[in-house]
Amino acid sequence: MKIGIIGGSGLDNPDIFEDPRDEAAITPYGAPSSALKHGSVGGVAVVLLARHGREHTIPPTQVNYRANIHALKQAGCTHILATTAVGSLREEIGRGDLVIVDQFIDFTKQRTLTFHAAFEPHAPMHTPMADPFDAALRNLLIAACERLGYAHHKTGTVVTIEGPRFSTRAESRMFRIWGADIINMSIAVEAILANEAGIPYAAVAMSTDYDCWKTDEAPVTWDAILTVFKKNAEKVTNLLLHVIPEVK
Repeated sequence: MKIGIIGGSGLDNPDIFEDPRDEAAITPYGAPSSALKHGSVGGVAVVLLARHGREHTIPPTQVNYRANIHALKQAGCTHILATTAVGSLREEIGRGDLVIVDQFIDFTKQRTLTFHAAFEPHAPMHTPMADPFDAALRNLLIAACERLGYAHHKTGTVVTIEGPRFSTRAESRMFRIWGADIINMSIAVEAILANEAGIPYAAVAMSTDYDCWKTDEAPVTWDAILTVFKKNAEKVTNLLLHVIPEVK
């Protein structure tokens, strides 16, 4: 067993590994966003990949999601845990709260969303996506949040937008009407590709802001996101440290 971790904003280089080493990866889809950091946590082999590069130089649309997922599979990862900063579309999801995502809405427009550029004759590949986040991994994350006493939400629908711009107020209000609870720029694409690759995938999201639907607050800014995330990043790292040894 080997756990892949895709690090979101602020968690690209957590110092959590035993015997860490970097290893470059090349895939049929090009290079992943960063070298893979191999190591172990609690005796479990782990591979960390920085979604936006280790210095956060890759905008959301330019992330090579296919190379990232393929590189983790190529490295022997049997499960993937992703972390991400998100905006809250619900009053009850406060800043710093964790959300164990169970559904997504894909509102991207320019991403490559499949490994299947062509089908073999009479063998179309249509991957089921009714429940895109692995139930067993989600249950482990929820149980760990409860043990650790972290403010969390057991379910949540994330809408993934193209970025790198933030939403207009009209878009933010529309996503709320659609039933989205949180918003980000990456998770739907990763979940789709991980499911196509046959790798159980789950994501823990940290709410950092209220996007722009709340008129009694200033609209979201990148500086505001970083401020909240840096204050709470240790929670997500600690959550992973508790969950990884329990994955089966």
